[in-house]
Amino acid sequence: MIAVIVIVIVLILLLATIRIVPESNEVIVERLGKYNRTLHAGINLMIPFIETARSRVSLKEAVLDFPPQPVITKDNVTMMIDSVVYMKVFDSMLYTYKIMNPRQGVETLSATTLRNLVGALTFDETLTSRDTINAKLQTELDEATDAWGIKITRVEVKNIQPPKDIQEVMTKQMRAEREKRQAITEAEAHKQSVVTTAEGDKAAKVLAAQAEAEAAVARAEGEAKAIELRANAEAAALRTLTEANVSPEVIRLKSFEAIQGVANGNATKIFMPTELLDEVSRSEILGEGIKSGFAEAAPKMARPADLSDKHMDIARSARPDSSIHKKAAAASRLMQYEEESRDTKETGNY
Repeated sequence: MIAVIVIVIVLILLLATIRIVPESNEVIVERLGKYNRTLHAGINLMIPFIETARSRVSLKEAVLDFPPQPVITKDNVTMMIDSVVYMKVFDSMLYTYKIMNPRQGVETLSATTLRNLVGALTFDETLTSRDTINAKLQTELDEATDAWGIKITRVEVKNIQPPKDIQEVMTKQMRAEREKRQAITEAEAHKQSVVTTAEGDKAAKVLAAQAEAEAAVARAEGEAKAIELRANAEAAALRTLTEANVSPEVIRLKSFEAIQGVANGNATKIFMPTELLDEVSRSEILGEGIKSGFAEAAPKMARPADLSDKHMDIARSARPDSSIHKKAAAASRLMQYEEESRDTKETGNY
């Protein structure tokens, strides 16, 4: 029985000697009521009844979400600011012995520091300077909490709530600003639409003018080509006539045919050179003489043939194979026949 009691006492002493500390935690050890050392994560040994564990401190980063704090700006606007502080313990001994309630101390210090920072800013600056407020608040809190073994890693201003009348004014201002931006956007859109339409009309007119110019150039080139082709054809025809040794009388006959073709058209006026007009007059006289020879019932007597006319010379020339020579020879024979008939009749009358 005594042995069992001894074994139980030994086990209790062993359990009191061995101290297991979890990860990310530290244990403050006091020896006879005075700080002795800090136990880190793992198995640690303690002297029973002489050393005691004062407290266990977590080394994890903690998030302190404080309720909204009333703050007055430089221009006397009262607002509610809600902030969040991120902290972690870097010295367990200071955290245990230098402050009674670390979380409450950080909250109070954050509120007072925030009031000091915002009190130096106007309402508009407070709304637009969150990053500046966060940085300054973190720096001042970190310096103030070093003595407590606390490291302030980050501070965020979560919400800024102005008074209701200020909120109404801000809402009206925001609505007016948005209406202004809408009007500017609509004006810019209308301007771009008008400019785009004008540019499109301009481009269309330029393209139409270019197309018309190209068409005019094409028509002019076509007319020039046609004139060139006609000139080449006429030159080739003249060259062919020249190479064939055609007499000037044949060329005059071709001119008569051309005049006949012109006269068959719808032209009301025909302009001819004087030389060509003389030829036409002589041709008409020759034609009238030929017609009068075949009209036997005509009472008029035919005029004697003018042997000095150059057509008679053509008829007597040495090219009887051409058509104009044949026509001239036939006319000459007809005139001689009429002259002989007239002489016969006159002789019979006497």
